[in-house]
Amino acid sequence: MSAEKNIPVFPELTIQDIFNCQISSWYPKFSNISMKTTIIRPLPAAFREYLQADGVFPPIGSNDSEDGQEPDDDIENSSGSDESLLNNTFSFPDLDKTIRTVIEDYGAVFPKLNWSSPKDAQWILSTSEFLRCSSPADVYLSLKASDFIHHDLDPTSAFEGIRDPNPVYDLELALRKWYHFDRSREMRCFVRDRTLIGISQRDAVYYDFLFSSSMPETIMQTIQTFWERDIRDQYGSTSSYVVDVLLTRDFKRLHIVDFNPFIAKTDPLLFTYDELRTIFISSREPPFAPVVRIIDNPAHPYANVNAPRYQHNMVPLDALALSHGRNRPDFANTLAEAVKEANSASA
Repeated sequence: MSAEKNIPVFPELTIQDIFNCQISSWYPKFSNISMKTTIIRPLPAAFREYLQADGVFPPIGSNDSEDGQEPDDDIENSSGSDESLLNNTFSFPDLDKTIRTVIEDYGAVFPKLNWSSPKDAQWILSTSEFLRCSSPADVYLSLKASDFIHHDLDPTSAFEGIRDPNPVYDLELALRKWYHFDRSREMRCFVRDRTLIGISQRDAVYYDFLFSSSMPETIMQTIQTFWERDIRDQYGSTSSYVVDVLLTRDFKRLHIVDFNPFIAKTDPLLFTYDELRTIFISSREPPFAPVVRIIDNPAHPYANVNAPRYQHNMVPLDALALSHGRNRPDFANTLAEAVKEANSASA
């Protein structure tokens, strides 16, 4: 019993464990059971600077007009803070060309960096189809408007809690073939010390068919069989990680979506990490089967009811327009003045 008390909530991870979750590390091993992906690296030296610059704007030439380029006079004649916008523009013609080639091959893409995707930036795109990018500008804007991807830009964030001096890595852009799929079949799987301990529904919505008498058992058996056969011995040196999978329509097969570190900032979804620790301890006593968590009724405390995903990241388009070419203090002052003028006009 005393030994169990000494088991920490989180396993101790190394810098290599974090690198193993980088898409360029795991995708080549599992490309036959994952969605088609093109990884672009190295990226232009100024690409990181572009993502970190104030404002949300596409690089020059990334919009798909009739000739495939954005006319220079669109920038010169743009309304608003022309000088500031000009000072904050970037151009990546070779990268634009590569992105267009991939989009032509895939039809549309879903972008991500080394570890993170801009799932919080759907609001910036003109389509209602989740993160469907059909031009270089779509790719750039989704990344530029995202808070999530800043995790990958800062080594202290990407390797938070890891005992290693200043890890060095190159930024990479992954373009994944965009598919329309039923999010009810997405599951997050928790692996600790080479044991699959928990499976959670990813989409926080009640689906009645998932809670039929046999479905949780079917989900568990399919994922465990797949994990034992195709992932456990192929993944690498990391023994604790989180893997997201998408089950096929018949729930007999699955595709790998992503890998994440087994750390606090990886969302445990329908578990808590304290619960996963308890489950891990119980897994040492056979027989053991992974615990499956599914939202079992519409009133479940974790169920979303008509709430848009990542709503806390959404901003009005008027506010977005005011942000162009401004740093945070300037934007705050400009926004305050705009609100004051609007209130005066309506008085």
